[in-house]
Amino acid sequence: MRTDYPTEDEIRANFEEMLASVCGGGGLRTETGLDNETENALWAISRVHPAVPEELVTAARAEFAAQLDGSHKRARRAALARRLEELDREANG
Repeated sequence: MRTDYPTEDEIRANFEEMLASVCGGGGLRTETGLDNETENALWAISRVHPAVPEELVTAARAEFAAQLDGSHKRARRAALARRLEELDREANG
């Protein structure tokens, strides 16, 4: 069990390893450092194996890029903030 977060280099290597795995008919392992959006894109590839369209590989790479540049994290934080505002409005009438 890891006690620290993987480095960016480790995450990049893990992504390439997991991409090769799903393109080859395998699955994903845990503790890769990949976020849900990236993992979901990889699972989409796994579900269509062996006929993997290049569009899904491109989409997985785009999701991974969004993970690395912080886009996914910002979107999750914005969604959480919206939900908290909704709950606050409901609670305070």
